[in-house]
Amino acid sequence: MSDSSTSVPQPSDSRDDPGLTRLIYGAMPLGGSWSADDPLTEEQEEVGFAALDAAEEAGYRDLDLADIYAAGKSETVVGRWLAQDPQRRQRMQVQTKAGIRIPGGTAAGDAPMHYRLDGATVRGSLEKSLTRLGLESVERFFIHRWDPLADLDELGAALDAIVDEGLARRVAVSNMPWDRLQLLQQAMNSPLGAAQVQLSLDHRDLIEAQILWNHAEGRTTVQDGTFLERCARAGIEVQAWGSMAQGIFTGAPAPSSTDEVRNLQPTIELVRQLAQELDCSREAVVLAWLMRLPQRIRPVIGTTSSDRIRACVQADAVASNMTHEQWYRLWNVARGHDVP
Repeated sequence: MSDSSTSVPQPSDSRDDPGLTRLIYGAMPLGGSWSADDPLTEEQEEVGFAALDAAEEAGYRDLDLADIYAAGKSETVVGRWLAQDPQRRQRMQVQTKAGIRIPGGTAAGDAPMHYRLDGATVRGSLEKSLTRLGLESVERFFIHRWDPLADLDELGAALDAIVDEGLARRVAVSNMPWDRLQLLQQAMNSPLGAAQVQLSLDHRDLIEAQILWNHAEGRTTVQDGTFLERCARAGIEVQAWGSMAQGIFTGAPAPSSTDEVRNLQPTIELVRQLAQELDCSREAVVLAWLMRLPQRIRPVIGTTSSDRIRACVQADAVASNMTHEQWYRLWNVARGHDVP
């Protein structure tokens, strides 16, 4: 692999430009089956191209991938889409992940589900991703999940080499607590650029932990209530996966459990009411609740629906217009009772 800085024009970090969105398009749904034995079909490719076209037209400029998504076929779809127009690479930022080994996908069919972060595996995974993407470099390369068997110094050296050789502009982490993130950073020379965590109106743990210190509700929590602030102060971008909570507040099929339906209904109703008050989509309300946080959370949106891709973009403006009171009304209803 050659140093992309000398041969491939790099896209600018333009997410704050007018007409563009802070949202990240998640390509996880693209590519069909997650089995390496199932080939990518023409129909699956066309579905992916249509979703990517909609995302670009709506103002998305970041694409989120991982080597495990559809056993690499998501990366293949994105690579073929980028190749259709050479100018796209200058407009779009690409990030991918490695470290999860799925039987029949990124690992042999008889292997257990596991994580692997030795230097050779990490580098090899990225090189395979770059081949599928048809790229010499990505903007961000994520460690997808932590491996307890990983040697920090070996991993840190491998990640530094990846940056030094131009295979990735920045290294990032996913599903990793602050203490673990810091240990990895201490083993590296290159600064970590982003942290991706599960976060949504439904999965609020990192926000709940901020107010439940020394409180009965927080006795069983193991979350760090300072994670978001620590990342912001360290210049580490926070990205939220699962940000739409699988659409449970915006029209997804109702859960099978009667209790779940009853518990979700007040939040669904309030989201609908706020969408009317703020003159926006329900998707925008759910996402704006995250984007209203001062740490400038960047939600990852994974869908092949062009309508939903466009509806989500309204969240940029709604986050600026959502009042303090509206934000807390959503939080209280989602938690099932008022904050302490």
